[in-house]
Amino acid sequence: MNAAPHVPVLLGPVMAGLELAEADSLVDGTFGAGGYSRAALERGVGHVYAFDRDPDAIAEGRALERESAGRLTLIEDRFSNMDKALKARGVDAVDAVTLDVGVSSMQLDRAERGFSFQKDGPLDMRMEQSGQSAAELINTADEAELADILFQLGEEPRARRIARAIVAARPLTRTGELAHVVRRAVGYRQGDKKDPATRTFQAIRIHLNRELEELDEGLRAAERILRPGGRLAVVSFHSLEDRLVKRFLRDRSGQAPAGSRHMPVAAGAVAPTFTSVAKPVRPDERELAVNPRARSATLRVAKRTAAPSWEDGR
Repeated sequence: MNAAPHVPVLLGPVMAGLELAEADSLVDGTFGAGGYSRAALERGVGHVYAFDRDPDAIAEGRALERESAGRLTLIEDRFSNMDKALKARGVDAVDAVTLDVGVSSMQLDRAERGFSFQKDGPLDMRMEQSGQSAAELINTADEAELADILFQLGEEPRARRIARAIVAARPLTRTGELAHVVRRAVGYRQGDKKDPATRTFQAIRIHLNRELEELDEGLRAAERILRPGGRLAVVSFHSLEDRLVKRFLRDRSGQAPAGSRHMPVAAGAVAPTFTSVAKPVRPDERELAVNPRARSATLRVAKRTAAPSWEDGR
């Protein structure tokens, strides 16, 4: 099989954490350029069901699907629908699920998709290439809504100042224009360690694509489709994502904080559906030398128990 065009983040640890056997079935919930799916196929896994909401990723993955001799099935859908989509295909359970959440390198590297300010392009940022665009959002939302998005989803402490500057500069249609407005609003100087536009672009992208809601729903879908003993491996890239994954696995493994006399543990608590199998993994210096975009990545791996999913067990 031909080499993938992008370097998958934490590929070795992800594959090790999944412990795939030759007869196993894997859901690659974020196909992207196909790095995890390709690695699983090369390890002889029985079948890979690969999801992506981006039609470009699906179209470009068809060649790998053809090369796989029927062992790869590409599905253009959100990973939050994995259990429903698989059951519609006669698949009731799988042995492993992996999610590499957030924006893909393919999306970042293509100026026409509008995800990055590194190359000027139209303000788009839509993973599914449908619905409200980034330009439509920032040119129609009021200042208070923009400030809330930047603060909540970008963890931007200067959200109000930036929102005010965006409204004053409208209409904005290009990534370069938006980045310039943000830099000017916060006093950015060339050579500063981090470009202040980063948080603004992150916040708008997460809002448009409902990324945190999608991640939460995707974790629940993985809980429903994994068979007992199955593995879940999730790679996140910023604190909002990682906190959500950490909280989900903590709660589902029965490690939520104990009750107190002020807030006692609820009666009839459901059984744990996951057990943690390893400490969080982050990229080492060798990986960072090859793939600098992996710097903020965190991998968490858990094993499915035999308990019914929380939705089914309540």
